Amino acid sequence: MTWSMPPITTGTERRLLESMLDRNRAELVNTVRGLSEAAARRRFVASLTTPIGLVKHAAVAERIWFQHVLAGLPESECDGGTTPGDASFLVDDNQSLADVISEFQRAARRSREIAAGFELDDIRTHPRVGGVSLRFVYLLAIEDFARHAGHGDILREQIEHPIARG
Repeated sequence: MTWSMPPITTGTERRLLESMLDRNRAELVNTVRGLSEAAARRRFVASLTTPIGLVKHAAVAERIWFQHVLAGLPESECDGGTTPGDASFLVDDNQSLADVISEFQRAARRSREIAAGFELDDIRTHPRVGGVSLRFVYLLAIEDFARHAGHGDILREQIEHPIARG
């Protein structure tokens, strides 16, 4: 676990939001980089949360919020799974950690492309939440990915420095 100052600290609101979102995307990936396949799939909590599952979940979130909600694509036309909740943490046995990282990075690139066509105050309709703006989507993703990067930091610490339990 290391902490670094965000590279961009001034500029327009949009520039700061996009920079912070990209930083949190990178931090989430950094929590799993270098883990073995077995370590990436270890569960330390009662939920389905695993290091690799956190990255898979983030890819699903990217597709839901940017492809489905903002771009208005039917879920069947998104670049991968869009099922929220526990299912978003499940990783097929045939998917490697590198595969899941690539999936997330592809989804993030697509999100950037989609977001470029919107203003922060443009409104789209989420099927359950109602009206949401790009600003809200950015803030939600920043919060979600930061929280999950924190989860990933803790899981990685448990993998690399297990405490003997007595």
